[in-house]
Amino acid sequence: MSVSTHTFKLPSALPFWLSLGLIPLIWYVAVLGTWWVLLIPAVTWYLFSALDAVLGLNLENADPDTSETELFWYSAVTRIWPFLQFVTLFGLIWYATHTDHLSTAAMIGLFFGVGVVTGTIGINYAHELMHQKDRKERGLGDFLLSMVLYSHFRSEHLLVHHRYVGTPRDPVTARYNEGFHRFFPRVLVGVLRSSFAAEKAMLARKGRAWTDLSNPFYRYWALQGLMLALAFVLGGWIGVLLFVWQAYIAIWQLELVNYVEHYGLTRKHLGDGKYEHVMPHHSWNAAHKASNWLLINLQRHSDHHYKPDRRFPLLQNYTEDAAPQLPFGYPVMTMAAMMPPVWKRVMNPRVRQWRTAHYPEIEDWKPYNKATNPAPR
Repeated sequence: MSVSTHTFKLPSALPFWLSLGLIPLIWYVAVLGTWWVLLIPAVTWYLFSALDAVLGLNLENADPDTSETELFWYSAVTRIWPFLQFVTLFGLIWYATHTDHLSTAAMIGLFFGVGVVTGTIGINYAHELMHQKDRKERGLGDFLLSMVLYSHFRSEHLLVHHRYVGTPRDPVTARYNEGFHRFFPRVLVGVLRSSFAAEKAMLARKGRAWTDLSNPFYRYWALQGLMLALAFVLGGWIGVLLFVWQAYIAIWQLELVNYVEHYGLTRKHLGDGKYEHVMPHHSWNAAHKASNWLLINLQRHSDHHYKPDRRFPLLQNYTEDAAPQLPFGYPVMTMAAMMPPVWKRVMNPRVRQWRTAHYPEIEDWKPYNKATNPAPR
């Protein structure tokens, strides 16, 4: 594990600003129309996959004790993005519903691309922001999530996923041999239920009912309602449909990533409903350079779960001895996840190898596979 010597100045942060290039690109393809609208998913999926193949891995680690002030140019991109996304999303809703050169198919394709961006970049940046101590940053995270109608992701992620990852109580831990097309509908329902239950339980511990106005779901519903209303004002019912369509695609992109991040990995059950502490080997790690630029080091997911309070430039990379490694970056792996036979052929042997390496004493994995072991306390 090598340590980087860079000094956290603007030039070293610029690769993580590549996402901003998607904003003018999406406006450009909107003006062109026709098949050009497919350029956005092509860039985010295929171009960055190709760049990963060319640029290889980044195995260097920054000093995790670097001060907040030195990270200004890194955190700035996550603070800027919410406003750029808002203007782009609603500007495109107005533009698409007030021009005559976009066919119905072109509008569907355009907002498919918008959803790829609001999911791949927007939700990912919201994820970074919601983990920060600063209330303004957490507010920006809520702002981003409301644009994809998935505000409860904040409650689920912070109160459920990080606490119960790798156990049956976490709906977004993909089970061994569970294909994505079974995982996706299960997780949509499970995440909504678990996030609401977690907030309700937290209020109950304070002696309050779930109807108490401090329940963040009221804020979630209000923000999402405002976003839907603005879509209607700008584009009528077609604008609302385009908004909902991009939100669905964004959520699909998020849950594809969730599926990849923990597929088949489980924490050891210690008995009496208790599990071992979360360690780096409970998340799949990927050190691919270009896709980590695009995703602000999200692929260093092993360290994120081990140390959730670290900002993205300080996330550490782990070797194969400490954390399981994905063979490719997220762009390739999420495409593979859409084809369950291909996914299982690639990943199931790796899960079995992981089990042998970390838990050779466990002979019967059926309770873990079926998620029937007791829920943790």
